[in-house]
Amino acid sequence: MITNRIKNIVSKLLSDNYYILKKITFDFKLSNGTWVTQSREVYDRGDGAGILLYNKEKQTVILTRQFRMPTYMNDNPDGMLVEICAGMLDKDHPEACIIRETEEEVGYRLQKVKKVFEAYSSPGVMTEKMYFFVGEYTDAMKVSSGGGLESEHEDIEVLEIPFKKAVDMLNNGDIIDTRTIVLLQYAQIHKLLE
Repeated sequence: MITNRIKNIVSKLLSDNYYILKKITFDFKLSNGTWVTQSREVYDRGDGAGILLYNKEKQTVILTRQFRMPTYMNDNPDGMLVEICAGMLDKDHPEACIIRETEEEVGYRLQKVKKVFEAYSSPGVMTEKMYFFVGEYTDAMKVSSGGGLESEHEDIEVLEIPFKKAVDMLNNGDIIDTRTIVLLQYAQIHKLLE
């Protein structure tokens, strides 16, 4: 049991600017019984939810395109990423979060969504757990042009594209966001658009 393998946890706040960055020092018992002191930086930005919106009749999906500074800093020349609609939980249930984010970001008002799984985003450094959803949409659900909230300085381009084109984009490296890749592959495996 892992709880018997960790002791003497010391947490030091490094930054509380936008999210929380801490240095955690702890003693960890290796599999061979040896205790070692380890230190990790842990980034806590809360949990999130993401959704792949799909339309069986039109054979389309809705994705977004927006600027992501960390990708710009790491080999993405314009910093733009094609992604699923996603957002951070606001002390609410993941399902309520993704329904709210869908309307804010892409302008569709959903009544129901299907949770397909939850997973840690980058467990070596982040506490974030992502809740993954899929949801069918129709043109009748469109209530606005989307684009995100001005108050949050969001500048989100809404993309309605053929599912086949999205899969081609994934296969040729035009889609490089892990969350989006996972949900597009989920849609393929589970034949959501058939």
